[in-house]
Amino acid sequence: MTTADWFIIIGLGALWLGALIVWVAPRPRQLRSGVVPTAPKGSNEAFMLFWLDQYGWLGISLCSAGLSAAGYGVWSQ
Repeated sequence: MTTADWFIIIGLGALWLGALIVWVAPRPRQLRSGVVPTAPKGSNEAFMLFWLDQYGWLGISLCSAGLSAAGYGVWSQ
């Protein structure tokens, strides 16, 4: 197996995991329009909103990195 094959395999795996996270997690508040949920600073609800945002960003990042890696692997063969 060549390096390009590994880029395709790892890229598709990251894309799959990212897609699953994007499917389950809400879109990060930074990307939403209109009224965005907020919570008092230091509250348990604010902590949960923070982690949901991070989870959403993780899904978007994995999708982007996976698509980039798979694309690189395909075009470098």
